[in-house]
Amino acid sequence: MGYCNLRGLLGFSLPSVLCLGDCHLRTPCQIQKCATDFVSLTSRLNSALEGFDLEFCKALRAYSACAYRNSKVCRGNLVYHSAVLGISDLMNQRNCSKDGPTSSTNPEVTHDPCNYSDHTEAREHQRGEKTPPTTYLFCGFFGDPHLRTFKDHFQTCRVEGAWPLIDNNYLSVQVTNVPVVPGSSATATKKITIIFKSYQDCTDQKVYQAVTDDLPAAFVDGTTTGGDGHTKNLQIVEKVTGKYVEMHARYIATTVYIRQLGYYLTLAIRMPQELVMAYEESQDLQLCVNGCPSGERIDDGGHLPLPVMGQLHPQGGAAHPWSAYTLETAIAKCNEMMMVKDIYFYSCVFDLLTTGDANFTTAAHSALKDVEALHPKKEHWHIFPSSRGDVGKSSSLCWSWTCVLDPFCVFVVFFVY
Repeated sequence: MGYCNLRGLLGFSLPSVLCLGDCHLRTPCQIQKCATDFVSLTSRLNSALEGFDLEFCKALRAYSACAYRNSKVCRGNLVYHSAVLGISDLMNQRNCSKDGPTSSTNPEVTHDPCNYSDHTEAREHQRGEKTPPTTYLFCGFFGDPHLRTFKDHFQTCRVEGAWPLIDNNYLSVQVTNVPVVPGSSATATKKITIIFKSYQDCTDQKVYQAVTDDLPAAFVDGTTTGGDGHTKNLQIVEKVTGKYVEMHARYIATTVYIRQLGYYLTLAIRMPQELVMAYEESQDLQLCVNGCPSGERIDDGGHLPLPVMGQLHPQGGAAHPWSAYTLETAIAKCNEMMMVKDIYFYSCVFDLLTTGDANFTTAAHSALKDVEALHPKKEHWHIFPSSRGDVGKSSSLCWSWTCVLDPFCVFVVFFVY
């Protein structure tokens, strides 16, 4: 960031202000935005006309208020400290009172700095050009475990232990997965940790943690909101006690759903694309962004495997000794709640054959409901599996045996066009 002289920052030289660079969401200190707004307001005033001092003081108070809102994030910025001193000097020179009305045309006053939709409007105002509508992305994690990435890729993974789903400049989400049954590679989520990182004056850092049988409706510090508690820049809403909570972060336009279904947890999240992609190269291990590492994936090439032991007898055999379900009964069970034969239906069948836990049926059904609530594109709600991993393709179903995973054979779903 370039350093401009004090007179330029206070509005006497617009090119000097512009040398500070563009105000972007990823740049937390926005003192240059405050200065640009002050320049815009005062450049239209005529000192020879009556009321000049009154309007100048209004603009100066708006500038002072904007600087104050940035005091925390700009505390180490030399330009900020110079601006604060300059504002004080100008107020004394013009005999402006610290209390009083501010300029109503000031974007920092008319736009809520802790409302993400207002951020885009403010940038349009600043740049003088229309910006494209916000693009939202969806990620879901549920079951044994199944991952739907921000790119709408669907994977079934092992990923035992702690793994980062999301890790960007605004939000971190980590899941901890444990084995479901002995002797199987199947895992499921028993712990979720979420860190909402501090953002300007909108919220301090807030940490949320959920584990099986402890799905709190508060952050670890006991609070339920971030910010001043009145505007609810960040809040937790308990939908079903101990079973379902939602988190809404208006300053980053992000929504998170966490559920406990049976003994395990599920997560769904919607977030603006530009914030999803705001991360450093060292943060590239994010399952929601890049999927599970290839060595941790159970699925192969877009197929959805259904693990079974031995042969599928005409009467139907159980998938594993610990599973009470046959292929036929698993399909019938999933069909009770899910009529569309999409990837969520086959994930349900997969989980019943792998674990024998009927709660995974509800998990798959709820995961689809979360998609319908949060995914921005209705045409992508349902993913129909294909041999190429395409989204939204219709196909006819064939079944084939193959043994590609130890210690058991795999019943693979193939689709023929």
